[in-house]
Amino acid sequence: MAVVVAFGAFLMTLFGGWVAGRVTDRRHLVLGLAGGLMLGVVGLDLLPEALDAAGRKVFGVPEALLLFVGGFLFAHVVERLLAVRRAAHGVGADERIPQVGLTAAAAMVLHSLMDGVALGAAFQVSDGMGTTVALAVITHDFADGFNTYTITSLYGNARRKAVAMLVADAVAPLAGAGLATLFTLPEELLGGYLGFFGGALLYLAAAEILPEAHHEHPARSTLLCTVAGVAFIWLVVGVSGG
Repeated sequence: MAVVVAFGAFLMTLFGGWVAGRVTDRRHLVLGLAGGLMLGVVGLDLLPEALDAAGRKVFGVPEALLLFVGGFLFAHVVERLLAVRRAAHGVGADERIPQVGLTAAAAMVLHSLMDGVALGAAFQVSDGMGTTVALAVITHDFADGFNTYTITSLYGNARRKAVAMLVADAVAPLAGAGLATLFTLPEELLGGYLGFFGGALLYLAAAEILPEAHHEHPARSTLLCTVAGVAFIWLVVGVSGG
């Protein structure tokens, strides 16, 4: 059953990427929506789950929050190191770094793999829990596909690479659901991963996606798309039972 539901996630992910690719003439709106979706996923989905799973305090701070900050700083340091390397080779500072986009997309693929694992594990517990997790995974994979394609393209990667990362992101839940029949990740380890990934994703949304969205088109419609992205994730979390 979990693999069948994961196939629904596969289709929804591809649909999200297809939508992102079809509205390139409204790039600022796409980026505004992507930023909102990413912000919503981090603040309303990933971080609460991370705190539930890895809330043990380390020197007065929950472990998940430490890893969240660590993920943010890691993404920042990696981007700066790549920028310095490109500058040393005579590449302009304003030019996008394709490796950053591919790395971020790879992180999205890993997250989708974890979604599949969570889906398979939930169905092992009960059909009711599996159905709840399935609703969350399928609806939120639209945002995953949308963001994976958008991030890869934003950093100057060729369309074929964006499509390849999108397909990998779509296949990942199927692979994760299959892996869940073999083993289950410890809850604290999964929570730590979600915290770290959430921090990296927030950095990309706040430091890259949203500024780019408003750079050439600081329009009210772009801001509304961002708010709509957050609202969509809130709706998904609410419908799936939080």
